Formats: sequence, structure tokens, C-alpha cells
Amino acid sequence: MKHISATDWFALNNRIAFDFQKACWKHLHQGESGLLNAPTGSGKTYAIFLGLLEVLQKLEKEKQLKSGLKIIWITPLRALSADIAMAMQEATDAMMPGLRVGVRTGDTSNKERAQQKRTPPDILVTTPESLHLMLASKAYDKLFASLEGLVVDEWHELLGSKRGVQVELALSRIKHIKPLLKIWGISATIGNLQEAMEVLLGNQRGVMVRADIRKKLEIKSVLPDEIERFPWAGHLGLHLIDKIIPIIQSSRTTLLFTNTRSQAEIWYQNLLEFCPELAGSIAMHHGSIANDLRMWVEKALHEGQLKLVVCTSSLDLGVDFRPVETIIQVGSPKGVARFLQRAGRSGHQPDAVSRIWFVPTHALELAEAAALKKAALTGQIEARMPLKMSFDVLIQYVVTLAVSDGFYEDDIYHEIILSHAFNALTLEQWQWVLEFI
Repeated sequence: MKHISATDWFALNNRIAFDFQKACWKHLHQGESGLLNAPTGSGKTYAIFLGLLEVLQKLEKEKQLKSGLKIIWITPLRALSADIAMAMQEATDAMMPGLRVGVRTGDTSNKERAQQKRTPPDILVTTPESLHLMLASKAYDKLFASLEGLVVDEWHELLGSKRGVQVELALSRIKHIKPLLKIWGISATIGNLQEAMEVLLGNQRGVMVRADIRKKLEIKSVLPDEIERFPWAGHLGLHLIDKIIPIIQSSRTTLLFTNTRSQAEIWYQNLLEFCPELAGSIAMHHGSIANDLRMWVEKALHEGQLKLVVCTSSLDLGVDFRPVETIIQVGSPKGVARFLQRAGRSGHQPDAVSRIWFVPTHALELAEAAALKKAALTGQIEARMPLKMSFDVLIQYVVTLAVSDGFYEDDIYHEIILSHAFNALTLEQWQWVLEFI
């Protein structure tokens, strides 16, 4: 069967590949691993995924394509998995018909997990936690035997957290099973991109691909009429609600970000009370809401049915909400990188303008608003510091291996010390871990 290339698929969908996408495809054809840095909404997913599909096409042409799991795509948020899988299946149906994309997260039913164990999908979208559960299964090495590529999406969100350490440890095991595995991270801009790549790849060499795309960004602040009467602390920003309503009304679709679930619920109620005509076109999205309801909100955003969604970090990452026109950030986003990530939810296309309004909740955040704008426009992004020697994560990982197929302590030790998180682990510390277990 004659397959279409990534370039042909882009042409069929009225797209033109960027240089960074072509660069990723080239590096993947050469069997290299690395890190892709590109702004939100520029086509990061296709830069890696279509390249991996072309790798599978080549293997099939050479009659070397094995049955079983071929690509693992790790996402930090399980709420994103269905959306990512849908986009992947569309591309796969065109470029590699017959291959199946599956999802395994905490929301996956036991029936579906059992089916995946009997007949693994060709491409699996999963989370760091679910990947570790796969390592807890008997004969997991056979599951990974046909693997060609592993991608960690939104690596900047995992770096500097214990979930990032989970990824490092899982990779140390999988790389032993598949030494030539192509490993790629996808990251928004952070201050230590080179270190981020080294942490992901451990002892493996990699290439850095950076997109030369400057997203158009509009940053505006919502200010009170009288600065002198602005509160110093302890407020949620509700005193500016009358200035926010016109922004919402003048936009087709708006995401209003808050920092906590309780703050999201308070804003949701107050917006409905202040502007009853929003009823039926406003929704709320955070991690404590039932999965079915979250998925409905995401689908409604895709289809442009909602005018406003009040949300938390649950909508920070990578879902392609094309209809979203405006972002409102209530209170400090706790970092320039996160602020830019949220801004990128607006105008989630390469040539679109990202618009974000900053709503200070108290006087000190007025200064933060000015600092955020300056840092965002000059590209001053903070670093994400990777964790070292997280013994609780290591102990959990070793127990995971113990309950599946077991392990030889010397072999696993030499795998673990190839990871960035545990490259300083001494034999004495390793013995302490084993004795603790």
C-alpha cells in the first residue's frame, strides 16, 4: 500500500509545514532523540507525531514493522488524552491506515485495560502514573518489545516535579528493553531548555529543535478607577467584575483562569448573579469535576457552544481550543511561563493573535502586572529546576518492579544511576532503599 507523507497530509489539510516541523521529521528519520521547543498553538504535536508515523511507514516498507505497541505518548493531564488521541487517529488513518490509537489513564475502565493487555493498541496516549502501572504488569517487557518512539508532551510541566522523576525512572527501564528507542520531549519556553533535554534523555545524546516563530501577543491589565482604594491583600478580584463583564461580552469565547478551585466556583457564581444572561453559555472546569462533565465542557469549547469557561490549571495545557478568543487571568499566575502558556490558549493557531487580560486582586499585583508584561515581551522566562534524589519515588518504582517480574538489584542499580535524578545514588544508599522495602 502506498502511504502519503507528512508533507502530503499537511497539503490535504491546507497546511504548510514550518521549518521546525521539517527538522523534527528529519531527525526522527535519522533515529535521533531530542527536545522540541515551540510556542503553544504552532503545531508541536504534528512535528513529532507525523515524523514517527513516517518512521513506521519506512519499517513497513522494509517489512520490519512488528505488531504490538509502537508509540507511547505521555501527557501530564489525563483530561487531554482523548483530544490528543482523536487528532492522532485522524492523521494515522490517512498515513498508516489500520493502526489503532488507544488511551490509558485513571479514567480508563478495567474492561478497556484488560482488552489493551490482550491486544495492545499501536499508539498509546497515557500519563506518567499509568505508565508505571504498565511496569507493574507481568511480562511488561513483551509489551515494550515493539516500541519505536516515546514522547513526553508538555515536559516543562513535569520537569521539577516528582511526576517528572517518575518519567525518568520509567525511561531508564524502557531504554534497557529498547536501547535504540527514539525519545522526544515537547516543551514550551523555559529558562533552562538544554538542562531540560539532558534530564529527559539521561545519558543519551539528543538534538534541540527550536521553532523560530514569534507569536503575536496582546497583554492588557484591568485596573480599578481609584488605585488609592485598592486592597493590599486577601481579595479574589471580585471588585473588578463590572470591568470584566464587557470584555467577556465583546469576545466570542473566553477562558477565565483562577488559581484555586474554590476561587473558580466563587467567580462562576458571582458572574451568573452579576450577568444572568450568561446562563446556558457559561461553564466551569477544574480537577474535582466529574470526568464526563469535563469532557462535555472541552467538546463544547471545540464546537464554540460556550461563551465563557471559568477554570483552573486543568485547562493550562495543549488542548486545541480554536474558538477561544480571549484569556482572563485573575490574580498572579505564579510565573511568566505559565502566564504565556495560558495566553497561548487564545489564538491557538500559528498566525493568530493571543490576547490575555490580567486582573490584579490587590495592590501588590499591580507591580506584578507590569513585570509580567515586560518579561513576556522580552522573553525572560524562569527556569524549572529538576528534582534530585527523590527517595520516595524511587522506593515506589522499585516496589512496582518487584510486584511484576522482579529484578536483579545490581542490574537495576546501574539503570537507575543513568537517570539525571539518581546519577549520584551511592551503593550504600541503594542498599538502604532495598532494606527499607
